[in-house]
Amino acid sequence: MTSTDTLLQPPVVSTSAPPVIETRDLVRTFGNRMAVDHLNLSIGKGEIFGFLGPNGSGKSTTIKMLCGLLMPTSGTATVCGLDVATAPEAIRARIGYMPQQFSLYGDLTVQENLDFYTRLYGLTGDYAKQRKEAVIERVGIGHFRTRLARQLSGGWKQRLALCCALVHEPDIIFLDEPTASMDPVARRELWDLLFSLASDGVTLFVTTHYMDEAERCSSVGYIYNSKLIVSGGLDELKQVREVVDQGQHRYEVICSPLVASFNWIRQLPGVEDVTIFGQSLHVVGADYLTEDVLRDHLSGQGITLRSIRSIEPSLEDVFVALTKHYQQPVENQDPSWATLLPNVMHTPLVKGLSHTIHSLEESVATSVANLNPLKKDPASKSTHDGDAS
Repeated sequence: MTSTDTLLQPPVVSTSAPPVIETRDLVRTFGNRMAVDHLNLSIGKGEIFGFLGPNGSGKSTTIKMLCGLLMPTSGTATVCGLDVATAPEAIRARIGYMPQQFSLYGDLTVQENLDFYTRLYGLTGDYAKQRKEAVIERVGIGHFRTRLARQLSGGWKQRLALCCALVHEPDIIFLDEPTASMDPVARRELWDLLFSLASDGVTLFVTTHYMDEAERCSSVGYIYNSKLIVSGGLDELKQVREVVDQGQHRYEVICSPLVASFNWIRQLPGVEDVTIFGQSLHVVGADYLTEDVLRDHLSGQGITLRSIRSIEPSLEDVFVALTKHYQQPVENQDPSWATLLPNVMHTPLVKGLSHTIHSLEESVATSVANLNPLKKDPASKSTHDGDAS
């Protein structure tokens, strides 16, 4: 086993130590729009916390508040025991931040960028030299010291960004989709670095859209429409009520031809969802869709069935199920104003406006009818016909 192979699982996190990140009913609004709605989190030292959710759900706003860049509307948040509302400068000295988009200076070399950030964090003398050499060695970017940052590949740019985020020995690093522009090998190598940092006690707060990366985290939170829907360890998340208490079966079906089988299975009664996973299909079905029933449906359809087995929900299954569950109340509503805004529609003002609009519609309809000879009354039509004869 190689040294990197031992880093493929997140380190065990002590639950006895106080949390290094804690929020209580944290709220941030922009005008009338709720961006973060009563967020409650507790993240321990050395934990890799995966923060997932669709774009616009509140992830970046949460990070900005935790970094002391954006004040909460209400609620509290502490980072390294410091209140984000009263000690933002002190917090920023204890954390590192690695954005999704490369934001270092492309016209500076790797060494010059690192020199700049060392001075920015107030590091001087022998300690500054020691820290620069330590992060260069840890990240493995030494052979690119004299290369301009803009000439680096996407993976090496992110490594340089990690160097600059690490140089002042932060207790926490916030990483906003750090592997979005990386190839699979570079992604794997960066995660090995993150695991080594976590094993040294550095807390990592990571946003990602990759489910395989979420599976590598110690714990995961899922935010949707500004609300934290669920948070906890991976095993806990896979047992949430919205996923397991639906009276459903989940199967892995290995068969061929794959795409034709996919199109056939999705039409079967009782099948609620079908997804292609590599060379197999993941099928979600109603309670009565047993393995035998599914096997009977597939027989005689020109499908070569190799195996069917029950499976546990994946983390992706969890988030898809949660998203569908919390979308459902909106999607099932009649999209009329009276349904979407039931309380507003019953105010006297809106009732009066509705009556006025209805009267205008009737007036317009009457005017159009009078202009159209085919819509005139029968007596007028008869007189006109008599004149013609």
